[in-house]
Amino acid sequence: MDATSFPSDLVQAQTAWYATYRALANAPTAHGTAAHRRRLQELSRLIAGHSYWQTPAGTPAARMALKEHARQQAHA
Repeated sequence: MDATSFPSDLVQAQTAWYATYRALANAPTAHGTAAHRRRLQELSRLIAGHSYWQTPAGTPAARMALKEHARQQAHA
């Protein structure tokens, strides 16, 4: 699966999901984590409901390829 075949907004949302997850994991518990959790839920809904998944290209393998591509971008 070519990473460039994903819509840019979908890649951005998945990359933001990983960045938000990392921020949540590293957040001190005294500062609260509700905003990070809400953002993760929002991003999860956006990713799962994206119209790309309704196309023939939206296969389970594509979901894994998107996650791997976004994970690499988030950790770069």
